[in-house]
Amino acid sequence: MAGNPFVKALIISCVQLHIMLTGDLRAQVRDTAGHETLTEVACLDVPPGERRPEFGCFNIGLATGLHFRQTSVYWYLRAFPDRKAADAARSAAGIVVEEAGRIWLSVVGSRGTETQGGDAIAVAGPLQLPAAASYTAVLSYAVMRPGDNSRVHTHPGPEAWYVLAGEQCLETLSGAHRARAGGTTAVRANIPMELHVTGTALRRAFALVIHDSTQQRGNPSEWKPSGACQR
Repeated sequence: MAGNPFVKALIISCVQLHIMLTGDLRAQVRDTAGHETLTEVACLDVPPGERRPEFGCFNIGLATGLHFRQTSVYWYLRAFPDRKAADAARSAAGIVVEEAGRIWLSVVGSRGTETQGGDAIAVAGPLQLPAAASYTAVLSYAVMRPGDNSRVHTHPGPEAWYVLAGEQCLETLSGAHRARAGGTTAVRANIPMELHVTGTALRRAFALVIHDSTQQRGNPSEWKPSGACQR
């Protein structure tokens, strides 16, 4: 039978079908096994009118030429029903953005700074400021998945986070610092760090960096994390 051309053709067809089915099955397994992990993420500027990626970290607001009488400040985050109300409450140190289906007002000021209107969401601080003639505040928004992580980096000013959803772990020289939805955390200027998305849920978070206006927001670091967030 092996010499029968019909049998040979049938055998070849069966083998080809098996290969096709196996390939399709493997593709389905790859598609459903999990996402492609984002590593060494840095917050990016997205040009106006350009669609930003679904996942990553993005600089969404800026306040420049800031001056403070105190050597430490606080970050206040409030939510408003509409942009008109948020704009009316915004000061020179304020940033208004729309994210996660809400209108947000980010304000930097002294302890007890009052803002009219909206709902108080979070306060982070005190944030120790390095000496500078003027400061720039950069507000970022991140959407990252479990297993994603940032690049190892530093900022020439303090950084603070407010986690809207999910969990994060920040490793610094002093160890692991964890925050969940509704929580805040902060680090001083020039501290090497690496951020990891932990848990099982999508992480959404705001981050604010306040730095000397003559310097850039962040820089890569040669520091080697110990893996504290994985333990």
